[in-house]
Amino acid sequence: MKHLLNPLDFSVTELEDLLKLANAIEAEPQKYAHACEGKKLAACFYEPSTRTRLSFEAAMLNLGGSVIGFASGDNSSAAKGESVSDTIRVISCYADICAIRHPKEGAALVASSRSSIPVINAGDGGHQHPTQTLTDLLTIYSLKGHFDHLKVGLCGDLKFGRTVHSLIEALIRYPGIEFVLISPEELRVPGYIREDVLDANQIPYKEVERLEDALSQLDILYMTRVQKERFFNEEDYIRMKDFYILDKAKMKLAPKDMLVLHPLPRVNEISVEVDDDPRAVYFRQAQYGVYVRMALILTLLDIHID
Repeated sequence: MKHLLNPLDFSVTELEDLLKLANAIEAEPQKYAHACEGKKLAACFYEPSTRTRLSFEAAMLNLGGSVIGFASGDNSSAAKGESVSDTIRVISCYADICAIRHPKEGAALVASSRSSIPVINAGDGGHQHPTQTLTDLLTIYSLKGHFDHLKVGLCGDLKFGRTVHSLIEALIRYPGIEFVLISPEELRVPGYIREDVLDANQIPYKEVERLEDALSQLDILYMTRVQKERFFNEEDYIRMKDFYILDKAKMKLAPKDMLVLHPLPRVNEISVEVDDDPRAVYFRQAQYGVYVRMALILTLLDIHID
């Protein structure tokens, strides 16, 4: 039985197979419309989510399966003090596969160690968000056609942004990848990412503060919001939240084939005037999230459609 706790749980070959399956689902959705009939997904979300939870639910429903679960820890037995270990053992009796989001790092790992069904990490604190990474990779794969020899700019909250950390770890497996890390001093990529991931694998990168200094060089710009929920005090959040705003004027500095991605939700780091720019693909990215989660559910349940 296979779980997905980290984007690196799939080898490069397995990832390519998953992305090809997602593209096949996009091309012929009706072919997969009954693939999970009789199967149940438990969507166990201990912290708020819109896109991740609803895209998991949409993915399972699109496959002909059904969904059970909860949208808040307050609406589960966690409010009574039940442990994640006990919850997953009970859920294993009710469902065929589980997607879990939890504010504590490592919660999905704990769940997988006690589960008798496949567990998908739908986000654990500031640690990992592998299905968002799969969504990001599918977006790049579908619109660029390759992962190698890309210069990727990561902008905004690089300290607490779990999507950024996961994407870096996934992309370093491809030749010729380079990063431009765009953030204020206070929100720089953590030392362990720089030292244990980038430096250890001899991945070229540079750190800059001004978005304008990086735009002309990029193939991909990955914008992130400054996450209020990760800050310890309101003052620091208010000081940081408007540090970067991507608008039409800045987009004029970027190459004509650069893609703008964002894991969403956005606050004001991308002006709505950018939405009509053909390089802005963040809403298409959200749609790709459904396809890749459909492919992931089929893969983990070992369901094959000829």
